[in-house]
Amino acid sequence: MSHEAAGVPTTRNDEDRQDDVPQDSDDVQDVQQNEAEPDAPGPAGPDDAGPRPEARLARAVQVAEQALIEFEIAVETFRVEVENFSRLHHQKLGPMYARLDELDALIAEARAAKSGDPEDERKAREARAVVMPMPGVDELFHDWMDTDGLSPEAAAMLTEQPVRPPKRVRPSEEARRLYRELARKAHPDLAQDEVERQRRDEFIARVNAAYGRGDVELLKELVAEWEAGPVQPPAPLSESEELYARLEWLSRRKELLTVLAKELEDGAIGSMLRMAPDDPDQLLEDIAEQLLGEVSRREAELAEMTR
Repeated sequence: MSHEAAGVPTTRNDEDRQDDVPQDSDDVQDVQQNEAEPDAPGPAGPDDAGPRPEARLARAVQVAEQALIEFEIAVETFRVEVENFSRLHHQKLGPMYARLDELDALIAEARAAKSGDPEDERKAREARAVVMPMPGVDELFHDWMDTDGLSPEAAAMLTEQPVRPPKRVRPSEEARRLYRELARKAHPDLAQDEVERQRRDEFIARVNAAYGRGDVELLKELVAEWEAGPVQPPAPLSESEELYARLEWLSRRKELLTVLAKELEDGAIGSMLRMAPDDPDQLLEDIAEQLLGEVSRREAELAEMTR
C-alpha cells in the first residue's frame, strides 16, 4: 500500500510503492466484499466446476494481509522519523533555547533595574522563573522509563553498555531497505499459530530497535538470522468462518493504524517534518541557524542596555 493511500504523511520518497495492493483507504473491507462474493453462475459442464469458495476467500485474506503489512511498514517508518527528530531536536537545539531564555531574563532584569517600575520587576521575575523551573517527577525520569520499564538507553547506562542514540532523523536508504525486507518476511501477522507469532513478535521488536538507531550492520545480522531460522510449511486452507474472522481482524487492525498515523501526522513533530519532507536533517540545521541569530541579537541588546 502506498503511504498516501494509507493516510501516512508523505515525508519521504519511498521507492517500494506497491501497485498490486488495493489503494483505497477501505481496502481490507473492499477485498472482503469483492472476493467473498462468488461470481454470477453460468452454464457449467461436468469438467467446469470452478474454484472452491474457500479458495477464493483464502486469496482475499492473503491480499488483505499484505496490504496491512505494507501499511504497518509505512506507519512504523514514519514513527521512527518522528521519534528521532524529537530526540535530535532536543539534543541539538535544547541548549540554544536555554540560552535564549537566560538572555531574556537578563534583559528583563536590566530593564527593571533601570526603570524601577513594579511592572518591569514583575516581568523580570517571570522571565527568570522560566530559566530554571523546578523539575517534576516526570521530567526527572524523562527518557529513562517507558511502558516496559527502563528504556534501552537507561538500561545500557546502568549495565555500563554503550548508549547508541540515533545519528540522524531518517535512517539511511540501506537501513530502510533492510528493515522493509525483514518486516515483510518476519511480520507477526504471517504466523499460523501462537508459538510462531510469539517468535516473530520478539524478532520484529529487535528489528524495530535496530532500525530506530539506523544500525545497518545489526540489520544485516538479523537478515542472516532470519534466513537461517525454521521455515514454516504453508498452512492448509481454513474454513470459511475462520477466513471471514481473519478479514474482520485485519480490518480492525487497519483502523487502529489509521488513527495512529493521523496522530503522528498531526503532532508537533510530525507537523515540523511536513515542512521538510525531503531533508528533515537540514531542517534541524536551518532552525539552529535561526536560533543562533536570535542569540546574537539578544546578546547585542543586553550589551547595549548594560553599558
